[in-house]
Amino acid sequence: MNTLPSVLRKFYGDCEHTQQKQENRYAKLHDTFASRFGKQQVYLFSSPGRTEIGGNHTDHNHGRVLAASVNLDSIAVASRNSEDTVVLYSEGFDTSFVVDLSQLNVVQEEQETTYALIRGIAARLKQLGYTIGGFNACMTSEVLPGSGLSSSASVEVLIGSIFNTLYNANRISPEELAQIGQYAENEYFGKPCGLMDQMACAVGGIVTIDFANPQHPLVDKIDFDFNAQQYRLLVVDTGGNHADLTDDYAAVPQEMKSIASALGADVCREIDYNQLVKQMGLLRNRVGDRAILRAIHFLGDNDRVLKQVTALKNDDFPKFLSLINASGNSSFKWLQNIYTVKNVREQGVSLALAITENFITKIGEGACRVHGGGFAGTIQVFLPQRKVPKFTALIDTVFGEGKVMDLTIRPFGTGCLNADIL
Repeated sequence: MNTLPSVLRKFYGDCEHTQQKQENRYAKLHDTFASRFGKQQVYLFSSPGRTEIGGNHTDHNHGRVLAASVNLDSIAVASRNSEDTVVLYSEGFDTSFVVDLSQLNVVQEEQETTYALIRGIAARLKQLGYTIGGFNACMTSEVLPGSGLSSSASVEVLIGSIFNTLYNANRISPEELAQIGQYAENEYFGKPCGLMDQMACAVGGIVTIDFANPQHPLVDKIDFDFNAQQYRLLVVDTGGNHADLTDDYAAVPQEMKSIASALGADVCREIDYNQLVKQMGLLRNRVGDRAILRAIHFLGDNDRVLKQVTALKNDDFPKFLSLINASGNSSFKWLQNIYTVKNVREQGVSLALAITENFITKIGEGACRVHGGGFAGTIQVFLPQRKVPKFTALIDTVFGEGKVMDLTIRPFGTGCLNADIL
């Protein structure tokens, strides 16, 4: 217990209130573990959520993204067992998730469940020649589903980290843990996600990622202090249900790739705008207008990431904000991931963007865009710190209290905090 505060300080900063909150959080989870599995040597794990800053729906077509890990995280207390079985208790569920590691084939009935993630991660680790084995764990998460902060990726990377520490001496890199998590989500969970979410959660800090070669993505950390700008990074939860949006998400990469295929390529990263324009008349009949628009968005946002990185490295914050707004504009008009056409009556993201853009226009400062996958959920807002209370009050009147999340960027990705410190 004596070393816990110093370990937490590395991950959560020096704020006394935050330190006490996190110490209580880990101690409570450790008590839960002890009540379920008994007192034994334990390891503490943390995996952050992420915020996407640039490159909306570009990663799955081998594009560039700009992302950051945030201070909200998923945590776990874990230890080995000798049963070749993973037993994971997650706060909020009545029963534990129990997965027999002797059976690692896809189980169709487990799709879109935590069982599928555990089984898929273990299967991929074994395929890659890493060691797997049973463990007992208790976890809890501040990265809530539907928050746009990538709760599933945070959990995937957390589970991978447990296997990494308990059975592989932490020799699996954060980048590979991210790829393992993506594999589990694609092949076992049944969601055709890209790799940006897992990579940002695993690597941590502000990172730009180039997926030109998705097997070996180029990751570059950006040294930039948002707090020095007297700005806040906000995420606004507009509500909405993600349950019926799988088809909407899947259509985005499919339509982009249909454009690439029609032009003799595999992904949009391999085409350019002039090439697209020359064939546009034929493409309209072959793949449809929306697919063309989504490809135009890809080409623009992929280029914008480079400009955003340059702006941050040159300490040109106004230019960076203008690029955030341009990305948001492109996402709404061309990517069209702001609401689902299955239910046009519900347009919480559109409404939040309209309110926020009007607010920004009146004060003459700030930026906003859809956050993450879109169609429902959250928007991202950059505002001067002094304007946050007024903006929060405005959002409260429309979406209810507590919908504005005021975040900080965490410099560390996933990891084991320490061994047997409780």
